[in-house]
Amino acid sequence: MAATEERPVLVATEADDITADMVITQLNRRSVPVVRFNPADIGADLTVSARFGTCPVSVAGRVDTPSRTMDLAEVRSVYWRRPVWPAFQHLEDNDARFAAAQVRYGLGGILYSLDGPLWINQPQRSAAADYKPTQLAVAQRLGLTVPPTLVTNDPSEARAFMADHGRVIFKTLRWTRYERNDAPVTGWAEPVTADEIDESVRVTPHLFQARVDKVADVRVLVVGRRVFAVRIDSGLLDWRKDYSALSYTVVDLPAQVGRALLTYLDHFGLVSGSFDLAVDRAGDYWWLELNPNGQWGWLEESTGLEMSAAFADLLTRGDTS
Repeated sequence: MAATEERPVLVATEADDITADMVITQLNRRSVPVVRFNPADIGADLTVSARFGTCPVSVAGRVDTPSRTMDLAEVRSVYWRRPVWPAFQHLEDNDARFAAAQVRYGLGGILYSLDGPLWINQPQRSAAADYKPTQLAVAQRLGLTVPPTLVTNDPSEARAFMADHGRVIFKTLRWTRYERNDAPVTGWAEPVTADEIDESVRVTPHLFQARVDKVADVRVLVVGRRVFAVRIDSGLLDWRKDYSALSYTVVDLPAQVGRALLTYLDHFGLVSGSFDLAVDRAGDYWWLELNPNGQWGWLEESTGLEMSAAFADLLTRGDTS
């Protein structure tokens, strides 16, 4: 096996990813070789081969891009950022679905079988952590303060919840690409009242949550065991609606909150995550959600926190120590 300093970091992401570029720049400064690819490039621009059961190691193979060839046994670490899977739009529907499944379970399966490198984050573990009801239950078990929340497709349950808690908001259970009249639609956190609840609620589960009387939001990025916390002041229910209205302050989390977030990631076997919390008028912290692969690049640019360097350090070491 090659010396550690010669072993590459594998970066899987879409073609235009400024956040990944920030981390790759830091890796370049450390003279760490990087192999970047996107699953959507499968074909002439991406080739993968792997053998099982014919060699001393559990998997042997390589990944080829137009500029690099990488031995899978030599991978130092994997940054699974925001890869795009191919859609094969040039094929008929049945062929496209078949081909897309073969890539996801072939290429994906080969990469997921690598158990030696450090992953940020292993995709199957990220997927397990991406269910909001599960997040709420785990957060509560770890002692974090969780707003009263109802997930239901029963209109009467929804109305009763609103009667009990007064101000209530609606959140999507999963971000999904959605268009209306050819324009993209984003599911913000929005206030909802009992008179807006009708029988259409029965179609699918909805997430209703008692509104936290917050004075600010806090985005927390954890990288390995490093914790970066930024207070976001906006006056908005959902600060994502208007980035121009935001102001940022670097803060230190209460010790018990920081410990709980680290334990939270450990529970799911994650190396990194972006947490959203709210701070109320008493200074107490409320759990909102985790994004296992959330955005953070704009926070580094706004605060000067060395987030990309923390990722590069972790990927370079290849472990979380």
